[in-house]
Amino acid sequence: MISWLFIGLVVTILLTPGPTNTLLASSGIQVGVRQSLRLIPAESIGYLISITVWGMIIGTVSSQFPIIPILLKLLSALYIIFLAIKLWKTADIEASYNQPTIRARELFCATLLNPKALLFASAIFPTTAWLTMQAYVVHMGLFLLLIAPIALFWTFIGSILASNKVRWLNQSNLQKTASLVLISFSIPLSYSALLSL
Repeated sequence: MISWLFIGLVVTILLTPGPTNTLLASSGIQVGVRQSLRLIPAESIGYLISITVWGMIIGTVSSQFPIIPILLKLLSALYIIFLAIKLWKTADIEASYNQPTIRARELFCATLLNPKALLFASAIFPTTAWLTMQAYVVHMGLFLLLIAPIALFWTFIGSILASNKVRWLNQSNLQKTASLVLISFSIPLSYSALLSL
């Protein structure tokens, strides 16, 4: 019922630097991994609400206009390519993680408004997730399970960046790797959308 492509796309996009991951890394730098654990439920709830709302809107509109999900998939693939190019171009620009201590409310708001939620709802979650409760629960449940280790990864990265102990683990290398992975996932996404036309 759940495809490996779904899992791969979810993991890749969740790993991609963005507002939520920047806040998680900042928290890892400032207070360490253990104290940053309190932020994971805020991220999970933010994504749960945002993806569900977008999915319900898409599910309602797609029954009247079946071309909408296909167009959203193509736009999402273009967005992934844009994000990959942006990550590559800004890989060597020094990021500033020196923000005030991150609170759960701030992380929740950043996640709720994160454009990745629309991407997940429109292109990554299958259309069946917005048509049957069982498909929704299975896909959303797996999605929520994948959030925790990835959030831990970002706070851990923050704590490592703060210590400067691992030379190859730096922002530039992380962004360039994420960029290449995003490009590789945009290809099957585009292909599946074009096959649906």
